[in-house]
Amino acid sequence: MSKATFYEHFANKEDCILALFDRAADDLGEAMSDAARRAGSDAIERMRAGTRAFLTSVSQHPDFAQTLLVEIIGAGPKPAKRRDQMVQEFADRLDAENAEAARRGLIARFASPYDAFAIVGGIIELLSRQVRLGEPKDVLELAPVIDRMIAGVLAASAESAP
Repeated sequence: MSKATFYEHFANKEDCILALFDRAADDLGEAMSDAARRAGSDAIERMRAGTRAFLTSVSQHPDFAQTLLVEIIGAGPKPAKRRDQMVQEFADRLDAENAEAARRGLIARFASPYDAFAIVGGIIELLSRQVRLGEPKDVLELAPVIDRMIAGVLAASAESAP
């Protein structure tokens, strides 16, 4: 696109990367929510479906993944703040999903609200590394790692429950 066309849509490069980031985050959140809904009422399957949707989105949309997971970090304070907000929103969604399933007796309640944040942060760092280094070659190879991480947090939560 020409510079004139670019500046018709964006005030600067920062606004452009924020628009790309917001679009990628919205699409990702929608894909994860849709996958969890389709998974039914089993709490573990809902989490697995959501994480698989995240992994699949990264695999199918490498340019969005590059923006969402890598480029946003060095894009300045405003994009970094937006990234922090997205991570918190995803953690809040996971925590709410866990709280509802625990309320219905389907799963252990996370021991701390930071558990959801740690899970989301771990997933994002695994995926960021995969996007940057290409390891593992197939991003879906990370699914069992993520499953074990979630299972470990849930097991520790169940052990610490009164």
